[in-house]
Amino acid sequence: MTTTTSTTTSTVTSTGARVLLADDHALVRRGVRLILDNEPDLQVVAEAADGAEAVQLVRDVAVDLAILDVAMPRMTGLQAAREISRRADPPKILMLSMHDNEQYFFESLGVGACGYVLKSVADRDLVDACRAALRGESFLYPGAESALVRDYLEGLARGERLPRAVLTPREDELVKLIAEGFSSREIARMLTISIRTVERHRENILAKLGMRDRTEITRYAIRVGLIEP
Repeated sequence: MTTTTSTTTSTVTSTGARVLLADDHALVRRGVRLILDNEPDLQVVAEAADGAEAVQLVRDVAVDLAILDVAMPRMTGLQAAREISRRADPPKILMLSMHDNEQYFFESLGVGACGYVLKSVADRDLVDACRAALRGESFLYPGAESALVRDYLEGLARGERLPRAVLTPREDELVKLIAEGFSSREIARMLTISIRTVERHRENILAKLGMRDRTEITRYAIRVGLIEP
């Protein structure tokens, strides 16, 4: 049964990341909150029962991460994610869903989410997904890799290929390492350059490719053959 809209906010007294949780089922919110509040580095500071309320809360409450249910009344989680990601300094976004659905998964990436977590395994995956998102990394639920591969192969069958000439050899090298999951500090050490130089390269790469985050860079790296799917 869907609950009526109800907002809950609280003040963070620790150094934990501030989390907004949006789901139209109060029992789901309660369960997810229990999972997150048991972690010292995560704290739910606001709750929303629909997408529109989530968008408003992001305007009113300082949050580092928004966890949005894909299907909610008034405004879906996907619609809310699109609105939130358009902000000047948006929080990281994770989608939460009961559906192991490739379309939802790819739509989530398309609207700016860092990852997609299945409710059926939230007790196992959600905390790791939150921490990955807060690090600026993507989280792929088990089985998502095969969906990425299938999308890649279907794109090839349609003749879709992204040009690599737009990037310099050094930028190609950075793309590969970013897609393989290395942090800026690790990349700097591997390439014997400063972390600031790594970040500058990353910004240039995102600007050249018209992308926003590691998830999109990873998909690009797969498509152009920098890493194997």
